[in-house]
Amino acid sequence: QVLLVESGGGLEQPGGSLRLSCVASGSIFSIKAMGWYRQAPGKQRELVASIVTGGSPHYAESVKGRFTISRDNAKNTVSLQMNSLKPEDTAVYHCNADVFSFRGRNDYWGQGTQVTVSS
Repeated sequence: QVLLVESGGGLEQPGGSLRLSCVASGSIFSIKAMGWYRQAPGKQRELVASIVTGGSPHYAESVKGRFTISRDNAKNTVSLQMNSLKPEDTAVYHCNADVFSFRGRNDYWGQGTQVTVSS
């Protein structure tokens, strides 16, 4: 079993910053990619940022220049530094990992962490 646990959400004012972190644990052979998705009320879940092992980060247009994704492959962690936050960034943020384990290759999701941007 593979478990993803997020931390770091909360309430921030517009223009402020938050940092999200996610750690993957369990019977992991390797992780091909990790990323962050978000889902706002009444909207579909959307990709925020992702990074493939050995590759370059990919960002949604709406967060380019404001958010930075980073990974620590040795620790199976992924972080999302969110700067210049806007009210439209308000959503539940979910960590995602494309994992090779004894179960084969599967997608895993964290439980989500709430980010609220409001004055």
